[in-house]
Amino acid sequence: MALVTSYALHAPSSLSFPSPPSPRLHFHPQPHSLALLRPQTPSFSSVYSPKPARWATERRHLVPRAAVSEFGPSIGEILGDVTIFTAAGDPVKFEDLWDQIKGVAVVALLRHFGCPCCWELASVLKESKSTFDSAGVKLVAVGVGTPNKARILAERLPFPMDCLYADPDREAYDVLGLYHGFGHTFFNPASAKVFSRFEALQKAVKNYTIEATPDDRSSVLQQGGMFVFKGKQLLYARKDEGTGDHAPLNDILNVCCKVPVS
Repeated sequence: MALVTSYALHAPSSLSFPSPPSPRLHFHPQPHSLALLRPQTPSFSSVYSPKPARWATERRHLVPRAAVSEFGPSIGEILGDVTIFTAAGDPVKFEDLWDQIKGVAVVALLRHFGCPCCWELASVLKESKSTFDSAGVKLVAVGVGTPNKARILAERLPFPMDCLYADPDREAYDVLGLYHGFGHTFFNPASAKVFSRFEALQKAVKNYTIEATPDDRSSVLQQGGMFVFKGKQLLYARKDEGTGDHAPLNDILNVCCKVPVS
C-alpha cells in the first residue's frame, strides 16, 4: 500500500533506497553542539562504535502486536543495561533515566528522526508532557539515528531535548523485538490509519526536513513501539505493526497516570 510521504505533505522529496551503504556511521558535531557536552564526560563520538548495517532480509520476531506476557520478567533489567545517547551526545543507560524501584516511565521508541509520522507522534507526546509531569511520570522518547539527527527534530518540531534520546545501533529495538523490514514499513495494512490523522500530520511536519533521516538507510526500515515501566516492571507493551501505527494515547494515559507513584 502507498504510505504518506514527505512529498505528499509538501515537505522535501521522499526517501529512496539506494544500494546498501557503508556500515560506518560518521558523526560530525557542529561547533555550537560541542558546548552542550559536559566537560570530562565521554561523548558520542568517543564511545560509539557502529555495528554493520542490517538490511531488510534480516528476520525479526514476528509476533503480532505485543503483550506484557510476551516479555520475560527480566526485560526491564535487560533494557536497563542498554546504552543510548542524549541529544547532546552524552552516553546514558536506560536504568539511569528513572527510579528503578518505584519510578514510572513512558518509553516511546520512534522509528527514526526523519520519519514524518514520528514527528507527529513526538508532537502528541510533547502536548501530553504536562499530564505526564503532573502524574510524576518520566517521558523517554528514543529515535534511531545519531544525536545530531535528534537535535534536528528537537529544534525544528520543537521537542524537549531533555526527553529525547538517540539509539544509532537500534540496540533497544533489538532487545524489545521491534519489527524491521520492507513489509512492515511499506505494506502493512495497519499503516492505513495514518490517513485518519492527516491534518495532525501536516501540522507536525510544518518545519520538517529530510536531513533528520539517519545516514544508515537501513534504519528507515525500523518500526517503533510504546512501553510503560514501573521501576523494572513492564506494565504496558505495544509494537507498531506498520509505519504510523502508534499506540492510542488514551491507553498509555490509562496505564501510567493511574499507577501510584511514590
